[in-house]
Amino acid sequence: MKLKIGFSPCPNDTFIFDALMNKKIDTAGFEFDIFLEDVETLNEWALHGKLDITKLSFPAFFKSLTNYVLLDSGSALGRGVGPLLISKDEKKISEIKDCTIAIPGVNTTANLLLGFALPEARKKNPMLFSEIENAVLNKKVDLGLIIHESRFTYQQKGLKKVLDLGEYWEEKMNIPIPLGGIAIRRHIPIPVAWQVDQLIRQSIEFAFSNYPFIPEYIKQHSQEMSEEVMRQHIELYVNNYSLNLGEEGRQAIATLFTVYSQMNGQHSIASNNLFLL
Repeated sequence: MKLKIGFSPCPNDTFIFDALMNKKIDTAGFEFDIFLEDVETLNEWALHGKLDITKLSFPAFFKSLTNYVLLDSGSALGRGVGPLLISKDEKKISEIKDCTIAIPGVNTTANLLLGFALPEARKKNPMLFSEIENAVLNKKVDLGLIIHESRFTYQQKGLKKVLDLGEYWEEKMNIPIPLGGIAIRRHIPIPVAWQVDQLIRQSIEFAFSNYPFIPEYIKQHSQEMSEEVMRQHIELYVNNYSLNLGEEGRQAIATLFTVYSQMNGQHSIASNNLFLL
């Protein structure tokens, strides 16, 4: 059986999918057409149901519930993993409402957390996440909302942290931050979806069993990144929640969905409709 699958070229995703995509484990007869794209591109594709299996940010998943259901394996959740609001010059929290802010996409969890913490911050400029630091440095925007490896590099470029949106979420909600997950089309038979979920878990287990070795698959998609930053990226975003959401992970996602629904003036559906298993 052949399925279309999409994930980002970031080290956490290539770490998760390396063994499965490169057949380092038994793929149980599955073949995959692979699409490596920026997460906001994947988010936009998900809104149109383009792929059978996709990495996506949770707000994009919440918008796509008629098409997709969340797998138990492959998600990015955790504590201390949230997006950071940065600037070139010192900024006070009270000034943010008047600032232009570069965001890594309208459908990203980063943008949702920005709205949760600072609802008055409305001057947003969506752009590719990898362009945000330079946009702030060149004063094209006042502030930048950074994700992925940028959180490891912004200080080296002389940029300053204004607010850690992950810390804000954790202080208010006392639960991990759900950043993104792996969803599968609802029309795919449940036994097939279950097999795919197990294969992703096996792929992660294989990667962990060989860590801290960095496979070539990860390096080739992270050419401008040092191995140290690759490992920081993997260690921050791939953890036990990636193997299995568990009760705490599911509750965190259900809570984020409630917050998302309230922020968008929607009635929340039953949270058990979010999950495959």
